[in-house]
Amino acid sequence: MTDLIEVKTADLQGWQLAWAVAVAEELDPYLVGPHYGNPWRVFRIQHGEALKWERLYNPHEDWALAGPLIDKHHPTFSFSDGLIRAEVIVASGEPFSAIGPDYLVAACRAIVAAKLGDTVQVPKELMP
Repeated sequence: MTDLIEVKTADLQGWQLAWAVAVAEELDPYLVGPHYGNPWRVFRIQHGEALKWERLYNPHEDWALAGPLIDKHHPTFSFSDGLIRAEVIVASGEPFSAIGPDYLVAACRAIVAAKLGDTVQVPKELMP
């Protein structure tokens, strides 16, 4: 990984969003470069009882990864102008909300906003 670029949380999409969620959840993400026609992607090390392995980290499109995040952060959802708004309330009682085209993107953006703020640093390799 080389340089980090600042991106507005509301503009995060795809692998940029996956990176930001992994950072917000303190999962120590890393990038895997393009091969076999795939773009740069985000991975993390998953730990089991006796093993550890690499795992693709894409909660912005995988309910199996986003579901536990939704259970942990309890976002509420509403609809506005064809978009979904997710709101996360942190321990201090302060609400953070974000919009997205679907539940997963909206929830991920709200979690990132609550933990990291309105702007985040993402690797330049993840920029379009």
